[in-house]
Amino acid sequence: MAEFSPLTLWRRILALPNESRAKTVAVAFMVALVCAALVSGTTVVLRPFQDANRAAERQERLDAMMAELPGMEDILARSGADSLEAVIVDLAAGAVAEGVDPAVFNRAAFAADPATSTELSADDDIAGLGRRSDFQQIYLLRDGDDLRLILLPVSAVGYGGRIEALLALEGDLNTVAGLSITGHSETPGLGARIAEPGWQALWPGKEIADETGEIRLHVARGGASSVFEIDGITGATRTGNAVSNMITFWMGPFGYGPLLDALRSGSFRP
Repeated sequence: MAEFSPLTLWRRILALPNESRAKTVAVAFMVALVCAALVSGTTVVLRPFQDANRAAERQERLDAMMAELPGMEDILARSGADSLEAVIVDLAAGAVAEGVDPAVFNRAAFAADPATSTELSADDDIAGLGRRSDFQQIYLLRDGDDLRLILLPVSAVGYGGRIEALLALEGDLNTVAGLSITGHSETPGLGARIAEPGWQALWPGKEIADETGEIRLHVARGGASSVFEIDGITGATRTGNAVSNMITFWMGPFGYGPLLDALRSGSFRP
């Protein structure tokens, strides 16, 4: 009896007529198998380069955000540090999120997925978000063990659509270091002025809450008269209200409140 081997079987298949259905299926299977092996091998080989590219892209986006924040160069110079640490946080727990990779984190996708987001009640949803992602990517600037700066993505629904911003707080977690509007659909010449450098330059030095812990920072209807007020924009009351609600929501219990409490108590461990 002739010795059987896969090579012998393959030779018999190749010897079949080209119009043979068995030969067509076998060749197609082998081609698919070889292609799958090549794709898998290529993925393994290229993975380090892909990871490096993603890291470079994240750093570019972060550098761009930092460049848009008024006075960031001075803050970095004073802090003695020059790099930010990206951390994914569990908002409800005020702690580092377990099992969420910053390299693949997508806030919009998390916010849309009921498994990774929370539906907000009408009373709690003062920012008009509908659903809020259970996780957020924040950025910390440290000088040794001292926190110098924290960058917090914030959002709300304004007059024309969603407003996206980056709020920077100094190490005391109450003084605003800067605000950058990173996206909006507000009316040109009116609400859209929130993206102007001159208006954003009004934010550094303002305070979030008073000595009792009440969140008081808001956009005034006219000129600012205290450390808790930002000059209003004429004709853009609804946009100003949206920005005020954005700050109140995200600094509160359904936003970064638990995280800020953990940072103040020293229990937050990135």
